[in-house]
Amino acid sequence: MLSRAFRHSALAASLSKTIPGVSTTAALPHLKHGILFNRAKANSCNILRTFSSSKLFNVQQHFNVRANPVDGNQVQVQWDANTESLFQHVWLRDHCRCPSCYHPQTRQRLVDTFAIPVDIKPRSVQANEGGLTVVWDNDEHKSVYEWAWLKNHSYNPPLKGKVELHSPKPVLWDASIANAPPVVQYEEVMTTKAGLAKWLDNIEVYGFSFVDGVPVSLEATEKLARHICFIRESHYSPGLWDFTSDLAHADTAYTDLALKAHTDTTYFSDPVGLQMFHKLEFDGTGGESLFVDGFKVAQSLKEQHPKAYDTLSTLKIPTHSAGDEKVMIVPTPREQSILNHLSDGTLYQIRYNNDDRSTLSNLTASQVDEFYDALRKWNDELTSDRNQYWESLEPGRVVVFDNWRVLHGRASFTGHRRLCGAYLNRDDFKSRVRSIKYSPEEKSTLL
Repeated sequence: MLSRAFRHSALAASLSKTIPGVSTTAALPHLKHGILFNRAKANSCNILRTFSSSKLFNVQQHFNVRANPVDGNQVQVQWDANTESLFQHVWLRDHCRCPSCYHPQTRQRLVDTFAIPVDIKPRSVQANEGGLTVVWDNDEHKSVYEWAWLKNHSYNPPLKGKVELHSPKPVLWDASIANAPPVVQYEEVMTTKAGLAKWLDNIEVYGFSFVDGVPVSLEATEKLARHICFIRESHYSPGLWDFTSDLAHADTAYTDLALKAHTDTTYFSDPVGLQMFHKLEFDGTGGESLFVDGFKVAQSLKEQHPKAYDTLSTLKIPTHSAGDEKVMIVPTPREQSILNHLSDGTLYQIRYNNDDRSTLSNLTASQVDEFYDALRKWNDELTSDRNQYWESLEPGRVVVFDNWRVLHGRASFTGHRRLCGAYLNRDDFKSRVRSIKYSPEEKSTLL
């Protein structure tokens, strides 16, 4: 199971550290269940030392705990000879994990943050097998902080090896992925946890995954989509959409025209996270599906044309959807960048559909030149044969892809072509991934 593997690898390696040369024999005084206790109260001169055996990770840890002697406003945790953390009193009280302050089932804060005295101080600080125990001076409330949780949430300083709620590192790809695309089987996905985990992992790592052996029906496709999370409604459909080239909506997707590589719903404040396609019927020619790894294209653009990359990352572009009579959708904020980054510079989202771009009246004259130059270079990468993966989807093969990463398109076609599919929210997809990956204990440690 993924959660078990995670528990004995990533978390254990990151949150626990075996101390070489430490003996837990009778030679140590006051040893009880692997714990060396000193029950003196913590102040500027009393230090508490312990050797603790973590219940969750089953490895030894060494701690020195003391009240900070500098300003009397912090508790110090010494993880080893070279690593320490400082926690301010108000932070500790606000993060008390007892059932009265933090609901054990809902994992929501119950403590009244604003009732905590500004100058709150501990009456005592102790290092116990279960974690750091603090009794507060103002009301004698007792707070216990598990060691794994405390170490993972160290902020002064942030510690190396902290386990974050990050996705696995993406594997970038180009047209050669056609030789071995990520695929799972429908029965495996629907009947086993391992199959579901593999499917979700494919989507996280590669940005897409095929599912083969899907019954050729709306019902089976919808069941597969809901196996991840609920289906997102939109102005196109109240749930699973089912369409042909009948122009049922005023959108080029509802025609037989070719579509260049793009992401969907750039005009939403929160673009859809995942898309699912299933071709149910086709009796014509053409219509192959196109997929491009936007992260790979962005990397190439950054390496070859860093100025263009910076332009698409900083200039804000307006978008809209307004083809249907009762529809006029624009995002908030009104303009958005094509390439969007986290605070550490990591690219996390691509919002690009040249067809849905609104009038560029928000740019200066110099920015207009910069934008079109950057856009041409971006388009050159998108349309390069080395980056385009074409696939003739057949009935029974479903594709799910990350709409924040993978751009899609299609070739023009003739004949009757019936496609069904769904939009899924990114937050709900990521929640499903974490529910498979993390045990309840790990969830509590990470939050």
